[in-house]
Amino acid sequence: MNARTDFQVILGQDGKPAFVVVPYDQFQRMRGRAMADVVPHEVVNIAFDRGVSPMCAWREHLGLTQAELASRIGISQAAYAQMERARKPRQATLDKVARGLGIEVEQLNW
Repeated sequence: MNARTDFQVILGQDGKPAFVVVPYDQFQRMRGRAMADVVPHEVVNIAFDRGVSPMCAWREHLGLTQAELASRIGISQAAYAQMERARKPRQATLDKVARGLGIEVEQLNW
């Protein structure tokens, strides 16, 4: 797909491109797409070292208890604990938990 972009290139003293200016709303869209694929090494390490789900690893990385995250998404701690242990969580579960964690749902799918 070819999307129109309104970039402005700023040249350095040597005449070569040094900076690019892009409209803020376009930057936000670009940033959101790029960040959706980012998972910090710490999260990956927690998941693999301890054998826990991405949900659990993200929660621990963000310093939240199961009860705190459950409260954020409007369920009981016991219900959240079940979600965290699920081998293949439903899409609706992933959406809800991602919102509660403040991350993109794609960051839970690995």
